[in-house]
Amino acid sequence: MSEIVEEKQFQLDWLKWLVVGALVAGAIYGNWYYSAESVLYRVIALIVVALVAGFVAAQTSKGAAIVELAIGARTEWRKVVWPTKQERNQTTLIVVVVILLMAIALWGIDSLLSWLASLIMG
Repeated sequence: MSEIVEEKQFQLDWLKWLVVGALVAGAIYGNWYYSAESVLYRVIALIVVALVAGFVAAQTSKGAAIVELAIGARTEWRKVVWPTKQERNQTTLIVVVVILLMAIALWGIDSLLSWLASLIMG
């Protein structure tokens, strides 16, 4: 039964996507046609058209999935625990120290192997 409801809800997706495409094409053409007008007015018009196109696209099955994904991403973003300034500085210092130690160790191994190669080759 729920499959029938879902199919009816997103029945004319192709028409909605056609409307979205027409809105985007109209916005591009309008921006070009009114290129002599103020940039502020053209940006406002583009934002309005983008909002309308986004609303129409959100009414499709793929658009609804994208909206659901965005809401889930926002929920997960709020769960992130960001480090404090002290934790960030300590972690950065640890990384720098480890990089320097590894650089010295690799330089020592390289020097040793170069010295051994020069002994063997004469």
